[in-house]
Amino acid sequence: MNDQRPDPDALLEAVRGNAEHSKRGQLKIFFGACAGVGKTFAMLQAARQAQAEGVRVGIGIVETHGRKETEALIDGFAILPRKTLPGNGRPVTEFDLDGALASDYKLLVVDELAHTNVAGSRHAKRWQDVEELLDAGVDVYTALNVQHLDSLNDIVGGIIGIRVRETVPDRIFDSATDVVLVDLPPDDLLARMNAGKVYLPVSIERARQNFFRRGNLIALRELALRRVADRVNADVRTYRVSHAIKTVWPTQELLMVCVSADRSQEKLVREAGRLAQRLQAKWIVVHVDQPYQNNDARSREALLAIAKTARSAGAEFANVPGQDITEAILDYARKRNATKLIIGNTARRRIFTFKRRLQERLARANPEIGLLLLSVDEVRANRRVRWIPEEPQTQIAALGIATLACGAATFLASQLVGFFDLSNVVMLFLVTTVFIALRLGRLAGAWASLLSVGCFDFFFVEPKLSFAVTDTQYIFTFALMLVVAVVISQLAARLRSEARVARAGERRASALARIARDLSSAIKIDQVVAICREALTPLFEARIILLVPDKNERLMPTEDPGLVDTSTAQWAFDHGQQAGLGTQTLSAAHALYLPLKASMAMRGVLAVVPVGAPLPDDPDDRRLLDACCSTIGLTLERIHFMEVAQETLVRMEGEKLRNALLSAVSHDLKTPLTAIRGLAETLEHRKELAVEDRSDLARSIRVQADELKRLVANLLDLARMQSEGVRLNKEWNSLSEIVGSAVLQSRAILEPRKVRTNLPADLPLIEADATLIERVLINLFDNAAKYTPRDSTINVRAGATADTMYLIVEDNGPGLPVRDPETLFEPFARGQKESSVAGVGLGLALCRSIITAHGGTIRAEQRKPNGAAFEIRLPLGTPPAIESEPIHDQAAHSDR
Repeated sequence: MNDQRPDPDALLEAVRGNAEHSKRGQLKIFFGACAGVGKTFAMLQAARQAQAEGVRVGIGIVETHGRKETEALIDGFAILPRKTLPGNGRPVTEFDLDGALASDYKLLVVDELAHTNVAGSRHAKRWQDVEELLDAGVDVYTALNVQHLDSLNDIVGGIIGIRVRETVPDRIFDSATDVVLVDLPPDDLLARMNAGKVYLPVSIERARQNFFRRGNLIALRELALRRVADRVNADVRTYRVSHAIKTVWPTQELLMVCVSADRSQEKLVREAGRLAQRLQAKWIVVHVDQPYQNNDARSREALLAIAKTARSAGAEFANVPGQDITEAILDYARKRNATKLIIGNTARRRIFTFKRRLQERLARANPEIGLLLLSVDEVRANRRVRWIPEEPQTQIAALGIATLACGAATFLASQLVGFFDLSNVVMLFLVTTVFIALRLGRLAGAWASLLSVGCFDFFFVEPKLSFAVTDTQYIFTFALMLVVAVVISQLAARLRSEARVARAGERRASALARIARDLSSAIKIDQVVAICREALTPLFEARIILLVPDKNERLMPTEDPGLVDTSTAQWAFDHGQQAGLGTQTLSAAHALYLPLKASMAMRGVLAVVPVGAPLPDDPDDRRLLDACCSTIGLTLERIHFMEVAQETLVRMEGEKLRNALLSAVSHDLKTPLTAIRGLAETLEHRKELAVEDRSDLARSIRVQADELKRLVANLLDLARMQSEGVRLNKEWNSLSEIVGSAVLQSRAILEPRKVRTNLPADLPLIEADATLIERVLINLFDNAAKYTPRDSTINVRAGATADTMYLIVEDNGPGLPVRDPETLFEPFARGQKESSVAGVGLGLALCRSIITAHGGTIRAEQRKPNGAAFEIRLPLGTPPAIESEPIHDQAAHSDR
């Protein structure tokens, strides 16, 4: 009786999928073989039906191509305005994604899913716009031709002779809620085109001679029908899994070939491939990996050869774990919805048949799946007895150790036989047999079983030192002892084999987990290269080299370019297939090249260069290598998108800076220019002004011009410093001279305010660019003049420690208007966003740039009870030796 309960894992996955599906919008694709079959017409009719049912429907974008029927169907729909973007010489209208997201439409019609957006759009492709709409919960109707599917792009190009550049990833097609096939026979489609219902009359003849040939249309129609059939078949499998349906639904022919680890099975695979080709059916090759089966080198090589033959013939190969081979085969067949099972039929007959043959068990367990038997009795030489050792030297040593262990057990038993009954002594031989089987394998365990029985009979059973037996009961004891010993040794060897397989699986799992953990924190390609080299090199005993594409999609090795063949790697990258050593493509290469596939594109190639040992042939190791490649590909894609996001952020910050500059400068440039213009007009039109009045007006013009000059100079200097860096012309200077020169130059700005300096006479010389330090002080004086009353006093004081000189400029004005004074040193930062005080917030930013270039610091702090203080600290050096001169002892306190 079949268990009809759903698989808990599958049920949980379905619940998660439904939860995610309920949050996203639903995508409905109207799919056709080519243009003109009626996709847009069917899409608009479906949208009109949805509108009639009360759904708010909007037309995001629909290309009518001049078809009157399509234009008529658009009438009655709300049409979203398009966005105009600059194109090649003329403006181009595009789908307005932001407008669509801001609208309240439940359903949007977005035609031509494969369309490439104009440069400047948010996304490069329209299908990316559709994904964002779906994420926002908006349902979308769209149209797609078969030649735009990414997986069929090469096939279509080979048929029509034209490579289609605009493609859509297959995951978009497969994840659609519904796909509607819009089909039209080729003759009817040609008739529609000749009637002018597909293209404009000027394009009909060219289309008929190129794309719209009847043979092309037939081939494209078949591709479209098959692709939709594949999708429907996937829906059937999903439904069967979610509803725990165990019975097979023969909706599509699928052959499942069951093989064992024997070279004779290659004939079975080839025969099954020819049968699948005649039936035009898909087929898979399955091997059941039982934990107790023999896993010697011969079996692994045979299984690898079978897998290689299957894949080269176009089949999928699966290694299915299972205890019972019949149950494992049937479970996997039901899971894949296989319609026929193919197994090999041998002519050998066993002398003792303890259980039914595999085909009988399969037929009895599930009669609903067809069973085909193919003769495979071709290769007999490789069918060896399972006891044949895979490494003779190692097994000979194991047999020797087993012999010595039995001898030691015999000696120990001879010492104990006087104290224990023979039934207890037998246990010593059994323990020895179990130990040998666990440590040395099946063959050594079987030999120990025979040797233990012989030693027990020869040395402990009357007559001793003879294999003759006087008591017939011992014959039964010997037989039972031999059977128990062999069974125990087999079970122990099976346990050892299972432990070995478990350790290998754990090694692979931990290696993959470690690589995934390390790659998750990588933010640069160099880090990915180092992680791959450190993790994979010892794992596969090979050199691991990463090749990443440049801007032109040409691969560049990250290290050791002499070890890789870039042409083979480029082929693997362009075609998304393995190439090189051990493959069927460019197999003469000295390395294996594995493409690094990610969700969006190919991200590079991993080159595996053997060092001493050959490439890993074990299927599990190859699967581990493939999993590592997938993880590396996703990591490279994440780094790529991080770089894209960083570039976008830089552009956004640049745009923000430009806007801030325009916003700030527009007012402060306009104010002095307006004042200068007004004053100049006064001088021009009022001829009767006195000489003193004219002098005052001229002085005012000069003040405004100086203000404008300082503004422009700050802008130019800050831009130059940020792009080229600060160029210093350091010399040994006296700080008092620098301060005095700055105060003198700022006299017009500071009037009528007072400046009080407090500079000790013994201040050491400072190595600095005097001109730039003066510029810092002038900006600080200008800042103080703007924000303090006219009767204020500005204090300048300085001092020195062992390795630092400090200079403080403080005032008694209103103080700092911001909580975090550090923000005042950012470009275009002002204490008050909107105020009557002129300035764009560049002076303090320029001060910090200059002081930082000198290796110093500048900070602002609130002065108590009121006012602001700016402290500059500059490093002190050792000035050059100069001849001593008399120093006039004078106070350095003065009022200006």
